[in-house]
Amino acid sequence: MKAAPEAQKRLLDLAELDSVIDRLAHRRRTLPELAEIDERSKLYARLSTQVIEAETEAGDLTREQTKAEADVDAVRTRAERDQKRLDSGAVSSPRDLAGLQSEIASLQKRQGDLEEIVLEIMERKEAADTKVTDLVRQRDEVAAELSAAEGRRDTALGEIDKEAAEVQGRRAAVSGEIPADLLALYEKLKDQYSVGAAMLRGGRCQGCKVALSIAEMNNIKAAPHDEVLRCDECRRILVRTPESGL
Repeated sequence: MKAAPEAQKRLLDLAELDSVIDRLAHRRRTLPELAEIDERSKLYARLSTQVIEAETEAGDLTREQTKAEADVDAVRTRAERDQKRLDSGAVSSPRDLAGLQSEIASLQKRQGDLEEIVLEIMERKEAADTKVTDLVRQRDEVAAELSAAEGRRDTALGEIDKEAAEVQGRRAAVSGEIPADLLALYEKLKDQYSVGAAMLRGGRCQGCKVALSIAEMNNIKAAPHDEVLRCDECRRILVRTPESGL
């Protein structure tokens, strides 16, 4: 393939622009905010699940406390009723009187036991409520951190995309100055080797960094200026410049 030396040198400009585009794409993929967002998102999901579990536990204890308090009220009401019967003098039989007194004592003991249960449930409920409050606070803090990281990510992506669009515009202009067949070869090599063209500088290919042999350099010196050369080592287009050492 043949192409004017100036057209070949434009490949170096194109390769530099492609390098910038690749670096921008790498920056886009590896923004530190992306890892932070992933970590914060997972933590937020985990805390949200824990909040639901803690709220469920607190709700269960609320219902358990309500039932226990109702049991206390029922026993207290029955004990008060029996006490009124006892105080009214309506029960005169010694046997019935002893039975009523025994039942009142039993109900009072039962009430005391139930009140202990209520206190124990209240303590557990207080601990559960504290746990809910703490988890909600942690979840909300993580949500704020996540939102801030997403804002920084969007700002960074906007700046990268703006720069990439500007570079792509410059690339399109440079591509328009390169013959179609030479550009097609460059694009093919770029797809294969990431870099489609490299400068020959000081007798060394800048693509693979391999120094050319004396015989290879002599062959290049003898080649026509419009001959499109390839590096024998990396197969990229080898562009000659005043820095090539020829």
